[in-house]
Amino acid sequence: MRILVAMDKFKGSLTAAEANRAVIRGLIRAFPTAVMSECPIADGGEGTTDAVVSALGGEKLSLKTADAQGREITAQYGVTRLIHYLEGVVTSAVMEMSATAGLVQVSDLPLNPATASTRGTGEMIRDALSRGVRRIIIGIGGSATNDGGIGMAQALGCAFLDAAGQPVADLPRDFEKVESVVRTTLPMCEVLVACDVRNPLLGEQGATRVYGPQKGVRDMEFFEARLKKLADIVTRDLGTDFRDVPGAGAAGGLGFGLMSFCGAKLVPGFDLIASIVGLEARIAAADLVITGEGKLDGQTLHGKGPVGVAEMARRAGKRVIGLAGVIEHSAELSRAFDLLLQSKPDAMSVDEAMRTGARLLEEKVVRSADLIRGVAES
Repeated sequence: MRILVAMDKFKGSLTAAEANRAVIRGLIRAFPTAVMSECPIADGGEGTTDAVVSALGGEKLSLKTADAQGREITAQYGVTRLIHYLEGVVTSAVMEMSATAGLVQVSDLPLNPATASTRGTGEMIRDALSRGVRRIIIGIGGSATNDGGIGMAQALGCAFLDAAGQPVADLPRDFEKVESVVRTTLPMCEVLVACDVRNPLLGEQGATRVYGPQKGVRDMEFFEARLKKLADIVTRDLGTDFRDVPGAGAAGGLGFGLMSFCGAKLVPGFDLIASIVGLEARIAAADLVITGEGKLDGQTLHGKGPVGVAEMARRAGKRVIGLAGVIEHSAELSRAFDLLLQSKPDAMSVDEAMRTGARLLEEKVVRSADLIRGVAES
């Protein structure tokens, strides 16, 4: 029996790689003669860097940068070798904007969207470019910002000028003073943005009105006007207008900023990561696929990694098992998998389950050996 383990993260408990290893340990105990392989997965959010570096090898690099409110932090991103569609195998960087400008980084502070900046993300991109990378993959989930990517652009050398043609330094706080923008010339580099949301920059479904409240936005009109002004200036001065592109509103408009200032392309997160790690070929080589994340529920059905794995396995004619800490059963979720296994005992608190997540996963696999064998042989 050939088993592929392709787990996503258990948020707050286990990385995708840690979840994979726990499941593998259980499988080794239950099926000592089986051939096992692993492929941590991600959908472009937290855990993307770990998943790609674990699957392909490479290294993690650290840099001193700033969180969304300007406090010094140390952030990490990965560097590996990936196939470029024109140049063959090239040095590539994989990173998450949440490592610098994420909500988790400023969870100890009162939310202040007027000053929250993506500058740290720009500094991380700049650091990767200084190392000669030719492709950057960036996940943009979990942001604390609503700045349209201007902090990121400023860190990369773009100049935001006032009416007198002088640089406006304190962004986004003083964005009302900005009247023009001059884009910098960046080294040639393909930028791919892992983005699963479809929101435009502006309007009822835009960055401010949909995601602003979770970042502390109260004056919707003020922040909406700020992003509209940015879009109008970019259209006039740079000759591009991405405000209506699906995903432009992701991460407080960072999707718009990456397209406008970095020539980035937005692509579905799971599809991008699956392509990079060669998931389809790994599934084709297996008899059984085990996938999952911390919680399988209705949200899992909308672009989340485990269902993406399950759909890929179905197309390949492979059996697939969903394994999660907690499962909210539904007919639609049950149809996506041949078997669903919950590792958290019903009587156990979520906090305790998160503290002991790896052990629970390993033991659940061992206790479910007969069920797993039944799926594999059916």
